[in-house]
Amino acid sequence: MALDSNISTDAWRDTKIEIAERVADLMNRMTPREKIAQLYGVWLQVDASGSVAPRQDEQVDNSLDWKEIVEYGVGQVTRAFGSTPVEPLLGARQLADLQRQIVGANRFGLPALVHEECLTGLAAWQATVYPSPLSWGASFDPDLIAQMGEQIGQTMRRLGVHQGLAPVLDVVRDLRWGRVEETIGEDTYLVGTIGSAYVSGLESAGIVATLKHFVGYSTSRAGRNLAPVSIGPRELANVLLPPFEMALRAGARSVMNNYCDLDGVPVAANPELLTERLRELYGFTGTVVSDYFAVAFLHDLHSVAGDRGAAAATALAAGIDVELPAVNCYGEPLVRAVERGDVDIALIDRALRRVLAQKCELGLLDPGWNVEPEALDGGQVILDQPACRALAQRVAERGIVLLRNAPAPSRGADAVPVLPLAPGQRVAVIGPNADTSSAMLGCYSFPRHVLLHHPDLPAGIEIPTLLEALRDDPAGYELSYAQGCPVVGGDDAGIAEAARVAAEADVCILALGDLAGLFGNGTSGEGCDAVDLHLPGRQEELIEAVLATGTPVVLVLFVGRPYELFRHVDEVAGIVCAFFPGEAGAAAVADVLSGRVNPSGRLPVSFPGPGSSQPATYLTAPLGQRSDVSTVDPTALFPFGHGLSYAPATWLGAEIESPAGSSTAQWPTDGCCEISVRLRNDTGRDTTEVVQVYLHDPVAQIARPVQQLIAAARVDLVAGQECTVRFGLHADLTSYVGRDGQRRVETGDVELRIGASSADIRATLPVTLAGPERIVGFDRVMHAGTTFTTEGA
Repeated sequence: MALDSNISTDAWRDTKIEIAERVADLMNRMTPREKIAQLYGVWLQVDASGSVAPRQDEQVDNSLDWKEIVEYGVGQVTRAFGSTPVEPLLGARQLADLQRQIVGANRFGLPALVHEECLTGLAAWQATVYPSPLSWGASFDPDLIAQMGEQIGQTMRRLGVHQGLAPVLDVVRDLRWGRVEETIGEDTYLVGTIGSAYVSGLESAGIVATLKHFVGYSTSRAGRNLAPVSIGPRELANVLLPPFEMALRAGARSVMNNYCDLDGVPVAANPELLTERLRELYGFTGTVVSDYFAVAFLHDLHSVAGDRGAAAATALAAGIDVELPAVNCYGEPLVRAVERGDVDIALIDRALRRVLAQKCELGLLDPGWNVEPEALDGGQVILDQPACRALAQRVAERGIVLLRNAPAPSRGADAVPVLPLAPGQRVAVIGPNADTSSAMLGCYSFPRHVLLHHPDLPAGIEIPTLLEALRDDPAGYELSYAQGCPVVGGDDAGIAEAARVAAEADVCILALGDLAGLFGNGTSGEGCDAVDLHLPGRQEELIEAVLATGTPVVLVLFVGRPYELFRHVDEVAGIVCAFFPGEAGAAAVADVLSGRVNPSGRLPVSFPGPGSSQPATYLTAPLGQRSDVSTVDPTALFPFGHGLSYAPATWLGAEIESPAGSSTAQWPTDGCCEISVRLRNDTGRDTTEVVQVYLHDPVAQIARPVQQLIAAARVDLVAGQECTVRFGLHADLTSYVGRDGQRRVETGDVELRIGASSADIRATLPVTLAGPERIVGFDRVMHAGTTFTTEGA
């Protein structure tokens, strides 16, 4: 069913005129109730088997009459596929029927915009589950992540979905926070580069990307979800805002607010952030949607509004255009507030103008728009296509990090490293994450987000466990298995059995880590914050029992956050880290263990050393690092950017190519510094290096990070190949917000530190920023340019 092109000759139907004119014409015809109806979502609860969002049961009123809801129109439909398991073809038909009802009920025939979660792929039954965002960050591969985003977007468009609630651009500041797994990492530049690549991919498929969570969510006190935030304006500007700026520049058309209050002001009630900064400073013209129930929370949790009508008025004035997920404060409470004169209709019109413009952009107001999505053109809908699965495995492979690889301690320093595993070895596969598909999945994957409330239903996709992947491995290992203990809980007998099995093997693969879930359904995920960074449950006891057997041990970590490992790091032979690597993650890990895939991921977050209850990242000023004025040493066990290879590249040198100088090159404050780094693969197999460029500013107006990433390049080299990677570094990349609140490029001496990690610097290049000091803004250069020249092989 397409909208009848003869319904009306009204200007708002005319695709030949400007969108602003179409929107103005339609708005002039709408009543206040019709306008307000476009500013909220509806969430149809198919069953009551389990809530998928916090406080859902008390916030979503399922007693509302559907005919009364749709009479005036509907702004958005919430999670038609992502709320309960539904066969994809049936879901597409149900959505088409729903849109027919919506179009047929309101006098303008306006359809609803449909949104879904898409953090690890489309959150729908039988859809591909891709690796978690920490894996994206570990890949250091924006081109691959853009490809993944495009593939996810294409799947969504086929089903009739218009908007995706991703990516999460919060920069990790405290590893205890449960939502670390949803983030891309602890570095501003990495988060911005990878996040904006995902946005580009999703938007290229025609899906509206929604940036989360604007802004400051990851800095809540003690890493507790929704706890107050007490950061200063410069941490906000220098660390937390740039990823959002980069993603907006990449074309994101929607932004979602942070739940928390910043210095006492909830973001949903903060016009300085949502209007003055986002709209007036950044020039954002898309829609701001509320995080689920965030408008009601202004009354229910934050207590900054006396009732829900006041909450609606406050959120609208701040700049929230659409209330999600359901009709609540923006429903009858807002209607009554407008009728009383408590809310100026101009605020309604401001939000409506943005909502209708976006519907115009998506073609939803065009006469030829069809309620039936593309998926209904065929006889079946397969969401987990072979190409999707192959890409999911590629992302997983590139995001696996080899943290340690050494000879077994009992075999002496001259022995060869334990990894890769030799074919035919007797391998004990042990641990809570050895034989469970849940080890591969993040909390926003459909199986862990929704399907756990439907235990009688199958996953709908193949998610092999590590044990299954190793059983199918062509290396022909002789396998034995014992769980030892679950992620949380267990008993002495299970640990003793695991030790017995390990003692009879040549090598032990010990699969540890997290179970993702929401609000107590896991050890990692939304609402699953940690009091410290010890491995959950009895897993450390399991490590000790297995190590006591003398069998060489390789830890394989399936985790949503880094954990404290320093007690045993010198005793284990190897450590492989996979951040919830998705449905094909077990195969990817097996390929790394066997050596068929050379590990090439790099840490997007540091692994803590002793004192793991202390929130610390590498991105800190001098006194945030080890010093003689505190007994707590926050030095990382494995630093940001760390990752090993079975065949490391040879570094041949780094130099400044332009501008040329004598002892110290002159870098124009309005120009570029071009540096080159030469690498060669002297091994007999293909390899990868991630070249990382850090800025060190010795003297500045404020206490700046000792070093921070400003460029990175993933360099793939076949055996015998040499490559020169060139970085074009604009002086804008050195900018920061100083004491006066302005972002500036300062003059003076700086260092460019080029390395294989933040703690493994291979070359230091001094350079002087010369010329006039510059004030820069949202239009500054935010990405480094990169080119590659290869020769040989």
